Amino acid sequence: MIIHLHLVRHGQTFYNRYNKLQGWSNSPLTESGLADADKAGERLSGMVFAAAYCSDTTRAMTTAERILDINEHNGNPRPELICDMHFREQFYGYFEGIDMSQAWYAAGGPHGVKTYNEIVDKYGLAATRDWLKDADPFHDAESDAEYWRRVEGAFTLIASNAALKDGDDVLQISHGNTLLSLGHRFGGNDLDLSERPANGSITDIDFDTTKPFDEALTIVSYGK
Repeated sequence: MIIHLHLVRHGQTFYNRYNKLQGWSNSPLTESGLADADKAGERLSGMVFAAAYCSDTTRAMTTAERILDINEHNGNPRPELICDMHFREQFYGYFEGIDMSQAWYAAGGPHGVKTYNEIVDKYGLAATRDWLKDADPFHDAESDAEYWRRVEGAFTLIASNAALKDGDDVLQISHGNTLLSLGHRFGGNDLDLSERPANGSITDIDFDTTKPFDEALTIVSYGK
């Protein structure tokens, strides 16, 4: 069964504006962030969603509700919004709320690299998670294995929805680093992965619920 997922990055938050790491922590949407959600809603206003999912963070829930409000106003049936922790952004542990450049210097510095992009370019995306966990004095930040185990659980949750049918469209509110991570894992060499997709952007993914997770996702369009 193929499910057409429409992943929207939540609207801009104050932590986004201030360039702070924001994983499981909450920060409200800015005025620009509310506009991001509304613009995405207008773009998706003609879509009939069979289901809708988001993380249990306020930025994701606010974005989802505004999109669904617009969608319903345009005459479409409103699905129940399912909020679940498996859809959360990467957990940054001790580094939640810290300036991004400081956090990634703490992670990469012991390995001779100073920025997120330098870590990815030289050592791969998994190193950003594993090294941040190493640098976390509490070791609460998610490792690469811990992160993907939780993210896979989100897709398992969608696949277990018995009400979904082949070809259904599903709304999913996602997060910047998660979208970037999906791009790295499933996008091959065809995507521009130099930056996270913009707030309010839409990534379309076909999800084959019959395949193992490593083979289940096909990115149709990314960060548009």
